[in-house]
Amino acid sequence: MNSAAMSVSGSVGAAQTPEASPALVLNADFRPLSYFPLSLWCWQDALKAVFLDRVDVVAEYETTVRSPSFEMRLPSVVSLKQYVSHARAPAFTRFNVFLRDSFACQYCGSTARELLTFDHVIPRSKGGRTTWQNIVAACSPCNIKKGGRMPKEAKMFPARKPTRPTMYELNERGRAFPPHYLHESWQDFLYWDSELEP
Repeated sequence: MNSAAMSVSGSVGAAQTPEASPALVLNADFRPLSYFPLSLWCWQDALKAVFLDRVDVVAEYETTVRSPSFEMRLPSVVSLKQYVSHARAPAFTRFNVFLRDSFACQYCGSTARELLTFDHVIPRSKGGRTTWQNIVAACSPCNIKKGGRMPKEAKMFPARKPTRPTMYELNERGRAFPPHYLHESWQDFLYWDSELEP
């Protein structure tokens, strides 16, 4: 699809550029593929998926794209036609460790993200491995304070025993961290903890 050959229009006051029109991507069960980071596609990927019949359009923006042969409103929410299983194990990354631990130091509870690092509960110098079961999020001051000591020596124990999370657990944890931008058409699909209107 040649995006350069397309023109854009929208109703007065509601027009926005396609670049500012990402589509929320839902699984076939109408839940976001991921909450944190939120599963979003750029407008080109969303249109391509529509044309390839891989998704259903659930909601649209007022913004319209046109080419000489067709016209279409940009999708704001799409759902996959085939369900993507979350049975696979999540990647062992710094980000996923922080997400598992709710972006909080497991020793003091600090949520200062700029200070967040990770700590080997059993230090590497004492045979500790870099695994889900031995790594926790820790703020720099706590990491320095604990140093290369065992938890009992340092009298510092993680708030939660570190375990390998499932994709479902990471998605559920991610729901507590809503993105800075939420289009109104996404609200019904993001199950943030808000009261339902009677």
